[in-house]
This record gives sequence, C-alpha cells and structure tokens, in this order.
Amino acid sequence: MTAKLYCFGESGNAYKAALTMTLAGYDWQPEYVDFFHGEARSPAFRAINEMGEAPVFVEDGLTLTQSCVIQLHVAERTGKFLDGDRNEILRWMFWDAQKGSGQQGGLRFMMNFVPPDKRPAEAIQWLTGRVQTALAVLEGHLAGRDWMVGDGPTLADFACCGYLFYPEPFTFDRKAMPAVDLWLDRIAALPGWKHPYDLMPGNPSDRA
Repeated sequence: MTAKLYCFGESGNAYKAALTMTLAGYDWQPEYVDFFHGEARSPAFRAINEMGEAPVFVEDGLTLTQSCVIQLHVAERTGKFLDGDRNEILRWMFWDAQKGSGQQGGLRFMMNFVPPDKRPAEAIQWLTGRVQTALAVLEGHLAGRDWMVGDGPTLADFACCGYLFYPEPFTFDRKAMPAVDLWLDRIAALPGWKHPYDLMPGNPSDRA
C-alpha cells in the first residue's frame, strides 16, 4: 500500500520526512494540507493528529506524527540512512528538533508569512540570535567533514537540512557558511533529491 504523507510545501518539517522517503525509494504520495487556510486546526485533521501539525504519515492502518518518528520508521523499514553511530544520528536529529528546525521554522514564518504590519519585531530579533547561534554550531560541526555522522548521508543530514533549502529569508546566509554550503550541495547531488517546492504541493506563489 502506498503511504500517504499529509504535508505542504512550505513546511520544512514535512520536507524532512518527504525527502527521507524519496531518497530511500519508499512508496509514498503527498496529501496536501491547506495549512494557511486553517486545515491543520480543523476537527477532521485533528482526528488524524491531535497536535494539529503536519507532517502525518499514514500506511496500512499505521499513523505516525513528528518528522523524526517518520524518518526513523522509513529508515528501519528500508535499512537505509542509519549507517554510523546510532546515538550520534539521534543526537543530531533531536538537536535539530529543538535548536535547528525548531527555531528556524518559527523565524521564517514570522519574517515571511505574517503580514508586515503584524510581525513581532522583538520576537524576531530575539529568535534571530538563537538561530544564528545554532547555525554556527552546525557550521563548526561540518567543517572538515562531508556528512553529519559517519562517511555517508544519514537521517541526521535530512533532519538538519530541513529549512535550509528554502528561498525565503530568515537570516540564513548560505554563502557565509562555506561548510554548510558544500554540505547542502552534497545533499542536492544525491540521486532523486528534489527541492521542497517540487517534492510537495503548496507554494507561496499559490497565495500571491
């Protein structure tokens, strides 16, 4: 049975799950969630995920939420992207959920998807500092290495890159971070890689 991933193109967390499935050759299809018109908060969607969040993975009666859980399920089913120290892979996935995507997503949302006259300047300033500190950790870790853990791509790479391929500005300057820049190029060169707006339905241009 083809798995369904409830997702939308603007979501870096959904992208982490979608990218992992695509690169692992997992049989899946996207199910569009109209997040910007409130679908994730609807009773119908909350019946699937009480948290009111995407992504949600559904296959053969199994429902999984949270991108890291979906990534782990796919990796364990396919035997892919878990080569290396398991604790290190998990360490970076959990780091990303808190310090990486967990902060980048909120900053990107406030800077790009909240109407300009309603953007919370003080919150943006505070979160910018947090994001920059975390990005510096990522740059330092990748200096002198090709992948987050071990000698090849793992779930840690697909977790930590979640928001870094998006074009909307959120104070991330890729060219100012040479190790991250090269790492993103390596990910994009993997067979089957797609940009988030090509992998999942939903694009800011749809609402322009």
